Amino acid sequence: MTKQHRIASFGAAAALVAAGVVCAVVIGGGTGQILALVLIGLGLVLATSLVFLEVGLSEDREYRRALERGPDNRGGRSRSARRPSIERSRGHRHRLR
Repeated sequence: MTKQHRIASFGAAAALVAAGVVCAVVIGGGTGQILALVLIGLGLVLATSLVFLEVGLSEDREYRRALERGPDNRGGRSRSARRPSIERSRGHRHRLR
C-alpha cells in the first residue's frame, strides 16, 4: 500500500464521517438522523478496518524480514530449544498431595 493510497483511504473514511455530521445538521427530522448514522458508521468501520489492515501489513513485512535474515535470527525458539514434553502416565492413578 503506497503512501498516497493510504492517505486517500483514511481521507475517504474521514470524509464519510464529515458528510454524516453535515447531514445531521442540514437535513432535519428522522431522515437526517438516519443518514448521519449510516454515513458516520460506515466511516468509522472503514477507519477501523484500515487500521487492522495496516497492522497486518506491518506483521507481513516483519515476517519477510525475519525470513531474509535466516533461521538463526528469527527471534523465536529453535526446535532444539523447546521444552521437553511431559510424559503421560496413562493407567496410573493420580496421587493427591
